[in-house]
Amino acid sequence: MSAVIDASPLEQFSAVPLPTGDACLLVIFGASGDLTRRKLIPGLYNLACTGCMNPQFEVLGVGRTEMSSEEFRSRMRESASQSSDARDFNESQWKNFERRLHYLIGDIQDDGFYSRLKARLGEHSESVPNHLFYVSTPASVAGPIVESLKRAGLNRNAGGWSRIVLEKPFGHDLRSAQELNAVVHQAFDEKDVFRIDHYLGKETVQNILVFRFGNALFEPVWNRNYIDYVEITAAESGGVEGRAAFYEETGALRDMVANHMLQLLALTAMEPPIAFEAETVREQKVQALKSIRPMTLEEVAHRTVRGQYGAGEIAGKRLPGYREEHATKKDSRTETYVAVEFYVDNWRWAGIPFYIRTGKRLAKQTTEIRVHFKRTPQALFARTPHEQLGPNVITLRIQPDDGIGIAFDVKRPGAHMRALPVEANFSYEGVFGSKGPPAYETLLLDSMRGDATLFTRHDEVEAEWRIITPIEEAWAQLPAPNFPNYAAGSDGPAEADALIGGDHRAWTRLT
Repeated sequence: MSAVIDASPLEQFSAVPLPTGDACLLVIFGASGDLTRRKLIPGLYNLACTGCMNPQFEVLGVGRTEMSSEEFRSRMRESASQSSDARDFNESQWKNFERRLHYLIGDIQDDGFYSRLKARLGEHSESVPNHLFYVSTPASVAGPIVESLKRAGLNRNAGGWSRIVLEKPFGHDLRSAQELNAVVHQAFDEKDVFRIDHYLGKETVQNILVFRFGNALFEPVWNRNYIDYVEITAAESGGVEGRAAFYEETGALRDMVANHMLQLLALTAMEPPIAFEAETVREQKVQALKSIRPMTLEEVAHRTVRGQYGAGEIAGKRLPGYREEHATKKDSRTETYVAVEFYVDNWRWAGIPFYIRTGKRLAKQTTEIRVHFKRTPQALFARTPHEQLGPNVITLRIQPDDGIGIAFDVKRPGAHMRALPVEANFSYEGVFGSKGPPAYETLLLDSMRGDATLFTRHDEVEAEWRIITPIEEAWAQLPAPNFPNYAAGSDGPAEADALIGGDHRAWTRLT
């Protein structure tokens, strides 16, 4: 089944005026890096082409790589022209956009550099009075950059506002997250701090709130009385893709569960906010995260599974194991797969498990939330085998096929009363003609407008680490798994099936 939507709502949707960012100068620390080329510049280019960019907007890239502003523009043009995130790239629009791009050579760990940066910003103070600092660097230098901005007086701006955008990870455990938050708050007010988790910029992630709270069909049954369990999957078919050094330090738990996965859980479990505004939405997410009890060592042993991929095959191509990848240790204990059973201990969700799994080199690339409802009494359908009469399931597909599916039972044609499961599907691209703007485009615009709704708050970050840090500490004490324990191209380690197994519960198959 396919979703059918009237033309009139779509006409109204297209007629809504687009928001515009404030006049500002965006300073990108780490401008010669991968994130700037792949995500930030294509996102800014799109904003300029769609009229969301203020006429008084400039970009100043900062990096140690020796190049002129002209060379910087040329490199960014090459990346944007090949990026799938840059919609309808063409030369004339790029020419109009690239005049906004500038480059400043400097060592961001040298205090003397910040006096030059301050002087450069002063040259634009009349036309672009506001400053947006984007820290696109390794997480280890985020704190020193913030401290240097404060010493140079760039954290305050008498002629306008100064804001800072921080990329994940926000620390590597609870203590380091608290220390980073303390450094940031000594320099910037919380309202001027924008911690990016790019998952929150995805249209389908934002749509979780609309789907839950905007439809009378679903909100009344979104609780422990009707839901059996919730399954959240972020599966990647790719490996570490040149990020082995980073991954050796991080692992799947810190890289994915400590932010992306817990954000999806919080949006699925949170109570309704009084308005779609930054503080009210983020407060409800924090409350949901605080309702997840930190695990004891014994609970970690029984409610978590670690995995690391070995050699295998995807789409007919032989692939090496993680320990065979470039720059990984030959006896590495780094997990590339994690499955966890969480419980949200509040009135709405008491006793309902949330199963989270994420991994690399799995059989399929997909991110989705599946809400499994309790089965109805089966006596009415005695002629239908139990395994053929499925429970209702709502699937919120985040990528790659963005949309929503609802599985329900209908009568099978024929003389007998037998049921058959079917699914109604809504596709973003099928209905709206596109999947919506890329996540970074949305988040860049919101940071320029000062809207922090889709960004994580300081106590939200710490609440996530209060959940994750005890797991990391318990793993350090528990016997290490016998890695590798799943083949590339599989569904993950067999132990994960045992984690969710029982009472007709099972992971949705990837193969």
